[in-house]
Amino acid sequence: MHGIALRYFVEVAQAGSLSGASERLHVAVSAISRQIAKLEEEAGAPLFERAARGMLLSEAGRLLLAHARRTLLESDSVLQEIAALKGMARNEIRMAAVEGVARIFLPSAMARFRRDWPEVRFDLYVGTPADVARRVAEGSVELGMTFNVERLSGVSVRYSRRAPVHAVMAAGHPLAGRKSVSLQDLGRYPLALTGPGTTTRHLFEMGCLLESVQLEPTFTCNDSSPLHGFVFGSDAIMLSGYISVAWSLKRDELVAVPISNAQLQSRTLQLHVMQGRRLPSKTEAFIDLLSRELDVLLAQGPGA
Repeated sequence: MHGIALRYFVEVAQAGSLSGASERLHVAVSAISRQIAKLEEEAGAPLFERAARGMLLSEAGRLLLAHARRTLLESDSVLQEIAALKGMARNEIRMAAVEGVARIFLPSAMARFRRDWPEVRFDLYVGTPADVARRVAEGSVELGMTFNVERLSGVSVRYSRRAPVHAVMAAGHPLAGRKSVSLQDLGRYPLALTGPGTTTRHLFEMGCLLESVQLEPTFTCNDSSPLHGFVFGSDAIMLSGYISVAWSLKRDELVAVPISNAQLQSRTLQLHVMQGRRLPSKTEAFIDLLSRELDVLLAQGPGA
């Protein structure tokens, strides 16, 4: 199976039509169609189901797509290694992560990494756990970092450590001296939560359901930064992982208290790569640095 045919196939799969792939590739529809036909002949099975709403991958097509993406990415990796021999490598690490780790931890780790790898550049996409997993699985990023509670398709886990959700509050809050708090305890104070789609919100709702507790947040936001302002100097409580607030606890006179709920304790922080993908040496070195720094930071958290 030739590289050009695989590249055309991947574009058709992503665009959902020959015309869409043609626009993205600036290649005639007839040329793309011929390459797809050759692939289907070689595979001995149709790769797409032609429907009114576009071209949908068949079962054989879904199998080939995973192979095609890995093949094209490995080809690109080899070309980059060859370019490095000439001093012309792109030297970029593309990454996707959830907002909780992208705000402080990741940029700080990237800056420290560049002390030993000064030629490396970073491209970071911030999104939901589903966005991060999708970008890793399709190969648009090399590395993903997300809080996760279930197995993700198409990705391999390179690092995993328990990262429970904590109750974060002002240092002078009535609950600040507790070793742990319950959901019932939280119900007596205003709650500040991230919006739907985050693992924190999902686990909070599951925990309330299983404990038959009805709690309504006073303040919700799709960005966690405003939650800090709402909690600062008040009796409000926000829910967050330790890694997301570690740098602001002392500065903002906040404390993080463990929550005695099995759902909120179940979350893990994970590093993901595409299943079967061979990564460049610089990305492997960055994974090593992240793993070491996460071990140190998460071991410092309350209840660790």
